[in-house]
Amino acid sequence: MKRLVLGLVVAGALAGGGYYLMNQQDPPPPRAALPVASLGVGALGRVEPMSRIRRLGAPGGMNVTRLDRLLVEEGATVEADQLLAELADAAQKDAQTARAAAALAEAEARLALTRAAGRAEERRAQQARLTALRAAEESARREADRADRLVPSGAGGAAEAERRRFAAIRATAEVAEAEAELARLQSPRPEDLAVAEAQRDAARAAHAAAAAEAELSRIRAPIAGTILHLYARPGDLLGNDGLLDMADLTRIDVVADVYETDLPRLRLGQAAEIQIPGNPQRLTATVREIGWQVRRTTQAGTDPVAAVDARTVPVRLALDAEGVALLGRRSNMQVQVAIRP
Repeated sequence: MKRLVLGLVVAGALAGGGYYLMNQQDPPPPRAALPVASLGVGALGRVEPMSRIRRLGAPGGMNVTRLDRLLVEEGATVEADQLLAELADAAQKDAQTARAAAALAEAEARLALTRAAGRAEERRAQQARLTALRAAEESARREADRADRLVPSGAGGAAEAERRRFAAIRATAEVAEAEAELARLQSPRPEDLAVAEAQRDAARAAHAAAAAEAELSRIRAPIAGTILHLYARPGDLLGNDGLLDMADLTRIDVVADVYETDLPRLRLGQAAEIQIPGNPQRLTATVREIGWQVRRTTQAGTDPVAAVDARTVPVRLALDAEGVALLGRRSNMQVQVAIRP
């Protein structure tokens, strides 16, 4: 029994020593972490022209809102500043503009007359009249002097001498008047010129105001584009919807509402795919613009897992030529956007 017990103890000691030696070996090296693949960004979007949809209304306010003439139809292509429609008071304002133009022409003619002072024949005639008056003044002065010399000797009366002096004074006054008239015909007075220029400026301002008022009775295209929808016809009153919607359909964007948490994965020039509901074809686009403001979108629904307080940023993606041709007449259509990493 003692030998058996001793053998068991020795065997246990050998087993413990072997287990200890096995545990003293170096641990296995850690496995390298696998790289995490970058993810793309998915979002809902809508089709929108790059120029945005422009809604045109009455530029003259709410004074006259009845449409008189409509010069375009839906689908028409227009140029920038092209006349699209006229309101009912356009003819009246055109008449006021014409009257202001006539008043301006009159003021300019009056200013030109004031600057010219007098025609050449008027100046020559006044010069001849002045020469004659000066000669008459000299003759009247000599006669007055002769009459004064005859009074002391008794050869002439005092009354006659008085009449001669009065005639000489009157002749001098006529010469002064003729000289002033000749000076006026040769050059205008500064005060007359200032008054004429002020009248010209006032008439010019009145004409500009009348022309601007007449332009308010006309609706022109702010950009080159296509008429999308008409809200009024001739004879209708323009309401809150205005007159028409228009946009430039030669360049189309897709506006994706991207969650604010996905913004760090976006960059300009990034490629994207556009999926149209019900159409297996995928369109290519490029990130053109990332919005500058986070918008809070509040949704009311019954889905308990839906985002009821979503915060998104509008990201504009430019479609290629194929996408423009396909979605040119699909403004505001909802699409699915997948922006590649």
